[in-house]
Amino acid sequence: MADPNPLLPASTLADPTSEQRSLSRRNPTKVLLVAFCGLLMVGFFVALVNDQGSLRNAHLKYKSNDDHKSSFQRGIVRPLARGVSAGVSDKSNRRLGSNARSFPWNNTMLSWQRTAFHFQPEKNWMNDPNGPVLYKGWYHLFYQYNPKAAVWGDIIWGHAVSRDMVHWLHLPEAMVADQWYDINGVWTGSATILPDGKLIMLYTGSTNESVQVQNLAYPADPSDPFLTNWVKYPGNPVLVPPPGIGPKDFRDPTTAWYTSEGKWRLTIGSKINKTGISLVYETEDFINYKMLDKELHGVSGTGMWECVDFYPVSTTIENGLDTSVNGPGVKHVMKTSLDDDRHDYYALGTYYEKNGTWIPDNPKIDVGIGIRYDYGIFYASKTFYDQHNGRRVLWGWIGESDSEIADVKKGWASLQGIPRTVVFDQKTGSNLLQWPVKEVNSLRLTSREFDNVELKPGSVVPLEVGPATQLDIVAEFELEMEALNRTSASKVEFSCSSSGGAAERGALGPFGLVVLADEHLTEQTPVYFYVAKEKDGNLKSFFCSDQSRSSEASDVNKHIYGSFVPVLKGEKLSVRVLVDHSIVEGFAQGGRTCITSRVYPTKAIYGDARVFLFNNATETSVTSSLKIWQMNSAFIRPFSKADYHI
Repeated sequence: MADPNPLLPASTLADPTSEQRSLSRRNPTKVLLVAFCGLLMVGFFVALVNDQGSLRNAHLKYKSNDDHKSSFQRGIVRPLARGVSAGVSDKSNRRLGSNARSFPWNNTMLSWQRTAFHFQPEKNWMNDPNGPVLYKGWYHLFYQYNPKAAVWGDIIWGHAVSRDMVHWLHLPEAMVADQWYDINGVWTGSATILPDGKLIMLYTGSTNESVQVQNLAYPADPSDPFLTNWVKYPGNPVLVPPPGIGPKDFRDPTTAWYTSEGKWRLTIGSKINKTGISLVYETEDFINYKMLDKELHGVSGTGMWECVDFYPVSTTIENGLDTSVNGPGVKHVMKTSLDDDRHDYYALGTYYEKNGTWIPDNPKIDVGIGIRYDYGIFYASKTFYDQHNGRRVLWGWIGESDSEIADVKKGWASLQGIPRTVVFDQKTGSNLLQWPVKEVNSLRLTSREFDNVELKPGSVVPLEVGPATQLDIVAEFELEMEALNRTSASKVEFSCSSSGGAAERGALGPFGLVVLADEHLTEQTPVYFYVAKEKDGNLKSFFCSDQSRSSEASDVNKHIYGSFVPVLKGEKLSVRVLVDHSIVEGFAQGGRTCITSRVYPTKAIYGDARVFLFNNATETSVTSSLKIWQMNSAFIRPFSKADYHI
């Protein structure tokens, strides 16, 4: 039977295993009988102990029987220990705890989770994007990769190329752990294109003593557009941790930028106690370096800064800028991945080349304490400048939020988010706008349009769109003006994560879309807005994604994600949602606020996935207009010799 209010939480049932047991008085005859039987059992046990062969045979028989049990039998999920002792975040899902029960996943469910148009390797573990670059007409993506298993460990660089960042060719592994300075891991790095067109790569290596050092590599054949072979500089490492910096707190060099004095600069993430910092180095040849006296920036209490990124954005044009651009009409983005909470934060500010420092526009939303790229699962991101299309493109690693046991069963873990263009939001002056690269639109197939759909308070409206596991949805929402005027101010500050999710009913929300839902909404993933009226009468809008009922599986994180989204006067509430099997990416108000979710339904899969509109507001009707495209699958396959002629 369907839940009478499918957007409300399922009712909590009493523990069916709890029961009372009464003690009965035993008579003396039964006591003597029990004692006699006990003596017989002791004698039998002693005989067994003396017969070692019998015990061994019994153990082997038990083990053989156990091997025939179903591989999907319920058990306790135990987190695997990985990486922390190496001084680098293993970047794994540890939120489930040691007592989470393993769900009996079957191959049908697990096979459905693999995405159709997001980049991921053929198998095994992947994390950070490394050195994305456009070289001789090909987009290159390198990434942290474990070639041996679907869990973190034995990290090297995987490699793929594409003409459009949608269809990909898997290439042989690029950088392997084969030298003393990277034998414990070839970690994150960045590409820099020199003025003569040559390409160099700087990356962090973990030495044979687990010290983090920076290494230089370059193409063995610069004329090869596929960059299939790499040479590591014989004098590596080119940088080691400076005095005062821990041997495991020195990693992830950025793309270098060119100064007005004809030198190159780059920054590396680190920390001093609990203050996250970005160290700045200057070089002329990428072999010899000088560390500047001042850090590029630092924020107390933020902990280790990983995967620092630093790049300019124009305040006057929508095109992206080369990493070396500075001057009037330019702001610089400082971004870091916080190892302590595994989120990516950015801030806008001014870069002062003379002393090599950066100052935020608003210290209240400084790096690590303010705006995030994405309020869901999104980490270790990196941008690059696409010189052919004049745009800055952002890559981000999307981890798993299920159990490692499930990852091992399906044979892979993690993927890359859809690459996004990044520009300065000229309307707010305080945000970046992130949007899927235009090439994603080439995957759009048939579409359905729904105009002016009226959603009464408490209503849920199904949308007939056909298969609903690969979708591109663009939607707008409008609230009743009369309702906005008559609604009183809220006395409680709203927060997506601490709210009751899509089931919580307020005067002006929540309302939005429900994706990856089954017919009866027993499994559902709402992506929605919530509008609150403040004491001064102004409206404050929030963009949220609710995984609390996304799956019936017990070993899946079911958080509610989201944050404030700026909505300016005259703007409708708008959202774009990309649905690709187990990933849902939402972009609100042109990409001012973004949320990426991993979703693992057990019922709302294949042909049983549905899409709905809903309005759980109590005081207002909502009108929605939207267009929904079916999305084609991307071609992501191994590279072959024939591809040299593409």
